[in-house]
Amino acid sequence: MKPVAFSHTLPDSVVEATRLAAGGVDVKIIGGGQSLGPMLNLRLARPEALVDVAALNDLRRIADTGSHVEIGATIRHAEIEDGAVPDPIPGMLRHVAGGIAYRAVRNKGTIGGSLCHADPAADWVSAMTALDATLVIAGQDGSTREVPMTRFMEGAYRTSLEPGEVLCTIRIPKCGADARWGYYKICRKVGEFADAIAATVIDPERRYCRVVFGAASGAPLVARDLALSLAETGSAAPQDEVKDALLTLDPALDSIKCHQLAVAYARCLAEAMPND
Repeated sequence: MKPVAFSHTLPDSVVEATRLAAGGVDVKIIGGGQSLGPMLNLRLARPEALVDVAALNDLRRIADTGSHVEIGATIRHAEIEDGAVPDPIPGMLRHVAGGIAYRAVRNKGTIGGSLCHADPAADWVSAMTALDATLVIAGQDGSTREVPMTRFMEGAYRTSLEPGEVLCTIRIPKCGADARWGYYKICRKVGEFADAIAATVIDPERRYCRVVFGAASGAPLVARDLALSLAETGSAAPQDEVKDALLTLDPALDSIKCHQLAVAYARCLAEAMPND
């Protein structure tokens, strides 16, 4: 199939992009197009206009501020995989990026596009939640607002973005020298979206520990009780306790999904603490 007819505009600035996105018609922002493109061809999405932000320099900035790493929304997965972005915790971003789909997809797909598409099984929504990222969003009047990743994704394919807003920057706190991380996903075959994701970040210097489960029914599940147990004991909770915690967070989980997530968590912690 082919998409329905639409206009395609290349704005000169983020301000122009927000103006076009609020233009009163059905508008979609496009970056790499690795999710939106197939949806257009299948006519699952039928926008009247596309606003292409991929070439905007303001959305391609990378910075290390000392306390945070800032990543422009249109930085591609492959650039992160290849080490163009400073890692807020050594190795995690490159590991996550390298596991996304295939290299051809990573060459085009963008981190901001993935977050805004908000597929529950996408890697960046879980990884950025585990890393406690903040998203900087531009509005129509030139102002910006900051939204924690834990409040950005509201459900499957739903975010807190308002009409006319554009995601500009992902801001990630830098971790201490003793910080550890684990990220494990279960896929039927390499390149597919995950059936289950577990991610953890442990940073003693910041007294920070977070456990996140992805590829459930909606936004990533933040398991505070499991994180507290991990911080106190330094080891994984028994699998039955993990499953109980998961069902408390999402009672709609079926037994298979719950087991997959529990297994992913055990393997995630084996990565985070291989010698413990």
